[in-house]
Amino acid sequence: MLNVEVENYLLAHNNLKIIQRKDMFNFSLDTVLLANFCTINKNVKKIVDFGTNNAAIPLILSTRTNKDILGIEIQKEAVELAKKNITLNKLDNQIEIVHGDINEYVKNASKVGLVICNPPFFKVDEESNLNENEFLTIARHEIKIDLERIIKSASVILDNRGRFSMVHRPDRMIEILNLMQKYEIEPKRIRFVYPKVGRESHVLLVEGIYKGKKGLKIEPPLYAHNEDGSYSNEVRRMFGENIDE
Repeated sequence: MLNVEVENYLLAHNNLKIIQRKDMFNFSLDTVLLANFCTINKNVKKIVDFGTNNAAIPLILSTRTNKDILGIEIQKEAVELAKKNITLNKLDNQIEIVHGDINEYVKNASKVGLVICNPPFFKVDEESNLNENEFLTIARHEIKIDLERIIKSASVILDNRGRFSMVHRPDRMIEILNLMQKYEIEPKRIRFVYPKVGRESHVLLVEGIYKGKKGLKIEPPLYAHNEDGSYSNEVRRMFGENIDE
């Protein structure tokens, strides 16, 4: 049965486990990249994860910080799974999961220092190849929320100088940067991720500061794999492995 729950260790973190379902969105390298890319400084008192799904990002973030984390998710089944994962790892005192719509949630929410989001990457149009599985369609396509509403919602909930971090695809970079500036989130950091040396970038990591000063830094490239297809040492460290140079 597709809805069977499978429990595994969370990457190389032997003190964390995650329950996932084969018929629902399972976390990917994008999830890991974003959770390691975002800036968590002393000014951040609380982190909000837009579209948390099964709470993989909050779980990974808990290895980096003891700050309060809130994950918001619109799919009821994903919320139930996320809550199971938080309880399984005894993180109920640090991580809270909310079932709701991002647009509505931010209207009455307290301001926060960091919003992160691994959003649906694909627009919905005549050429969209929508998955028959509703869970995956909502996770991958802009059905319930689109890029502009995500960025607008982040601007509503962010403190002055609060940060917004997102993972996306490079072909939408110009749209992302324009929308961030439209809603007063000044792009500050960009990092391109490549499958391996000599290949085109397939992942974009971007972070901005709400009402921040202008000045964008392009960080060194991140190569996900070695020539033989194995994960690079940098990525393996993100997985929680102890790697010596």
